[in-house]
Amino acid sequence: MTRLLESLLPFLNHTAAIGEAVPEGIYPRSVHLIANSIVAMARTNDGRKLAIVAAGEKRLPAGFEGEIVKLSGNECGMISPLSAANAAALRRHFSWCAPRSLRRERTSIGCGDRLGLATAGQLRAVAKFRLAPVLAQQSMRELSLTGRTFRNVVDDATFMVFMEDYRDGYGADGDHLKNLRDIDVALDAGMPMITLDLSEVMNAAAGEWSDAEVGRAFAELPAAERQQALAGYADQNYVIDGMNIAISAADARRCAVMYGRALRFAVEVHEHLKKRRGEEFDLEISIDETTTPTLPSHHLYIARELMLRGVTVTSIAPRFVGEFQKAVDYIGDVDEFARQFKLHAAIARAFGNYKISVHSGSDKFAVYPTVGKETCGYLHLKTAGTSWLVAVEVIARHEPALYRDMHRFAEAHFADMLKLYHITADLSRIPPLDRLRDDQLPALIHDHPDARQLLHITYGPILTGELRERFFAAMRRWEEAYAEALEKHFDKHFSLLGVPRR
Repeated sequence: MTRLLESLLPFLNHTAAIGEAVPEGIYPRSVHLIANSIVAMARTNDGRKLAIVAAGEKRLPAGFEGEIVKLSGNECGMISPLSAANAAALRRHFSWCAPRSLRRERTSIGCGDRLGLATAGQLRAVAKFRLAPVLAQQSMRELSLTGRTFRNVVDDATFMVFMEDYRDGYGADGDHLKNLRDIDVALDAGMPMITLDLSEVMNAAAGEWSDAEVGRAFAELPAAERQQALAGYADQNYVIDGMNIAISAADARRCAVMYGRALRFAVEVHEHLKKRRGEEFDLEISIDETTTPTLPSHHLYIARELMLRGVTVTSIAPRFVGEFQKAVDYIGDVDEFARQFKLHAAIARAFGNYKISVHSGSDKFAVYPTVGKETCGYLHLKTAGTSWLVAVEVIARHEPALYRDMHRFAEAHFADMLKLYHITADLSRIPPLDRLRDDQLPALIHDHPDARQLLHITYGPILTGELRERFFAAMRRWEEAYAEALEKHFDKHFSLLGVPRR
């Protein structure tokens, strides 16, 4: 460790310029100057560490913790773990290491990172395109399955942003949150974006009720809500970009019954975010966790009501026609998706000019051209699990024995994970592992939909079970291969969306 720290002294003593001749073991873009000290990210046998050198112990930058090492002359150094305290110190010294609101950014991509390892490869792709990444994005379900916290997720992104010297700003998203308690945990961790999942406060069942049942429930709503629903929507015909959306009186009553409580909760959350963060937050409204697609008339009702109630939303996520299943391309009629998506995008422009958000959006290559075109790039796309699958493919390519163990472990836990994820994988369609050569395994996880879905939803047991240490040790060995594979994978996503290059 002493030798590694001493290799940074030429930068401290100005005999080497930052960015030139970075010594072995130091990540090339991670060397940064703080007053009379150098802070860099180092690769060690025990994983990544912060390496800090200064012209004396009293000149070590404030806030960092770690083992202090005396060096030649009066200099000293510190080998620091990637701890919460050191992540906080980086954010204090380098403001661009902290997540921020992306409300004013045209195109944003929720990259997601279940491992705390994906950001470097994601940023290599992001740097080529005119978009803003949400690098720290996890849901409560993902946190519970991986044993991480929102603080872990933000800190991991902080270290990787510092390592890659990415200064253009990134977001952090507390994904699919349903109550103020969880929202506060995400906010306390420094997450500026909250994806508010309204599924538990929506009355989705009312979508199937008879008009008489809806009428009885409507009569129980507050008088002001009944009056607003009928005056603003009953027997109205909205014309948007030459397209008609007709809303009958029965439709207006149904929307009020289905969404009244959810809209009141959205107002409460919005006011809470303003108290906590002023105007520096991103509120996404999620109405996609339903079994049926969001009707354009319902989308219009929700968007207009949010606007009238003073709720500033950065994005809304409807439930689109067709299937947006995990790990595979779009399932459904692409032409019908394009017809309906065009209308959803027009509603977003007309009632608040917010971004349309596409959830479970990774690998939906068939509809990306439509999504990019109809939104004119004013969109948010969520890609949570695809970076995990790229890691699985890297393991399949470079450590086939480990992949075979992961695959069998996934099969053993598949039934349990099906309780949490909606997919249509059929394991009987996956070729038996003992009939596949090692060189056929990467194609299995890259191209076979059922194998991809199997590994996609079983990440929790793999990352917290008996294979955890072997998996992360392998990822340390193949970190550059992982970064290269991620860069290529996200290049494809951004290109098909039509995101302009820098």
